[in-house]
Amino acid sequence: MNDPTRDFNEVIRTIRKDDPRYARGAYYFLRQALDYSLKELHKRGELDQSNHLSGKQLLEGIRLYAIDQYGPMARPVLEHWGIHECRDFGNIVFNLVECKVLGKTDQDSVEDFSKGYLFKAAFDQPFRPERVKPTTKKPRMG
Repeated sequence: MNDPTRDFNEVIRTIRKDDPRYARGAYYFLRQALDYSLKELHKRGELDQSNHLSGKQLLEGIRLYAIDQYGPMARPVLEHWGIHECRDFGNIVFNLVECKVLGKTDQDSVEDFSKGYLFKAAFDQPFRPERVKPTTKKPRMG
């Protein structure tokens, strides 16, 4: 009997021998974020039968999943795994493509992930309190 978890562990081990930039957790997170993205896009009817996500769709799903899972700690967690920009997600995706864990079309490239979002805005902004403008009250004379 084939254990898919064991197989994925082996794939990650193999990838990290050649490319140690990203922690093991980054690969597990990306796989879960991909499942999350597919589910969300299916719910909204924004995915065709091929189940293929564009880099842009996956990046948005990753952002939402990270915020859902880690809240204001999303960026520090990703950075702990070696992920500092959207291109890093592309590198992880294409490492998995090379190992035949993920598929790609002829139009897909790692460059699709270079035009993503800035991490600070994407992961910190949702948790910043809105700035309240100070009001200047005139002293009451009584």
